[in-house]
Amino acid sequence: MTGPVGELPEYAEKVLTVVEGIPPGRVMTYGDIAEWLGEGGPRQVGRVMSLYGGAVPWWRVVRADGTPPPCHEGRALAHYRREGTPLRRSAGAPEHAPDAPRGVRLDMRRARWDGQPPGDTADRAAGGG
Repeated sequence: MTGPVGELPEYAEKVLTVVEGIPPGRVMTYGDIAEWLGEGGPRQVGRVMSLYGGAVPWWRVVRADGTPPPCHEGRALAHYRREGTPLRRSAGAPEHAPDAPRGVRLDMRRARWDGQPPGDTADRAAGGG
């Protein structure tokens, strides 16, 4: 993923465009994004996010188990709360601090976004929205 200085690689542009489209309060996994694009994989998406993701809503891209981006749990949790993203307590979270960043995960059944705009005809045909 190298290119001339100042030029964003094509794959990175695609990933960042998907991330920008994730609605507030919803998330996609690294693998979801790769699948949506039909190229790359979770590691490639993660690499793009680590290099170029600072200018997009990076907290909306998570691991498949619902854990926030590594090393950014506290900042991500603040965004999730502000956006009303569905959360749940992690298994093994300390009783004395259930809201600590490492004690919270996303409720993936409710927070995961399939990439379809709300009210999309494909969404309605599948029994959604």
